Amino acid sequence: MAQDRVEAVERALTVLEAFDVDQEAFTLAELAQATGYYKSTLLRLLGSLARFDYVQRSHDGRWSLGSTPLRLARRHPPSRQLTTRVQPLLDRLAAETGETAALLENHGPQVECRLVALPEAALRHELRPGSQWPLAAGNDPRPELPGGKMLLQALPSAPGEPTRWLALSGPSSRLDARSEAALKAALAELTAVAETEAMT
Repeated sequence: MAQDRVEAVERALTVLEAFDVDQEAFTLAELAQATGYYKSTLLRLLGSLARFDYVQRSHDGRWSLGSTPLRLARRHPPSRQLTTRVQPLLDRLAAETGETAALLENHGPQVECRLVALPEAALRHELRPGSQWPLAAGNDPRPELPGGKMLLQALPSAPGEPTRWLALSGPSSRLDARSEAALKAALAELTAVAETEAMT
């Protein structure tokens, strides 16, 4: 019904819809072209969205999605189930190895950190949920880590699901065969839990 519409809200939602493409960050001019709004109008809308972390502005002036959409998406039943199953395992893996444990997910040309557990070590790979970086050649999801290293184990995926990886990352000197074994054990545990849930 027409009286139920709030124009400012619909404009803000239109801006958010513009981010639903493979491109990760946009200039103000690109957003103006995508939405049809004047730049002055866009700046007001983006300012409000940024205050609630729906969008973020980088140092080069480009706009990208903030962490709030990802946080809300985790309330969706499939994401909630994934978090419930994986996060405790990541917490334990980080505590046992002293390294950053994460769940990575492929989104087209991008890799996104879905879940993470940080160790207490002062020297560690600082990774946050929602962090994104380009998928490297050969579909390698590892980011550039000068002086660091990331170990990976791919998770089994059903048709239509994105590719996901369990990851351990930290200083190259600390990641060894024991770290690799811990990561493989975590994958085996997660796979066994998923298979058990599928049979019940």
